[in-house]
Amino acid sequence: MTHPLIPQIIDLATPLAETLGLEVVGAVFHTNQNPPILRVDIRNPQQDTGLEDCERMSKALEEKLDMADILPDAYVLEISSPGLSRSLVSDREFISFKGFPVIVKTSEAYNGLKEWVGQLIRRDETAVYINQKGRPIAIPRSLITQVQLDEPR
Repeated sequence: MTHPLIPQIIDLATPLAETLGLEVVGAVFHTNQNPPILRVDIRNPQQDTGLEDCERMSKALEEKLDMADILPDAYVLEISSPGLSRSLVSDREFISFKGFPVIVKTSEAYNGLKEWVGQLIRRDETAVYINQKGRPIAIPRSLITQVQLDEPR
């Protein structure tokens, strides 16, 4: 379940990231830690996200969060790149990660499933194609809500 402060934090972080040439791809507030950890995932759409990107975002966001005073107590701010857990969006990403294990989520059941796991084959205008145990499957793009890399278990 998403922490209730996450939408506010994303609203605060998104324009800030854009001024730095970055994108916010997600945020998680781990309140079960002491002190709690706020992790904001960013990416650099122009190149691989680097440590410098994380440092710039960290300094800028820390200042903004302190001024906004929406986090009541002490916390640790972590800025990171989502790495392999990220969603695939651009054509370049679909080409780069061909053959990688992916999870395809749909808005409604397609052939009885809302979540498909398999090796990415390709994407075209109509579908995302995955290989599932040697069988190619075409999932209509109109139903897809997310395609993300599947982390090794």
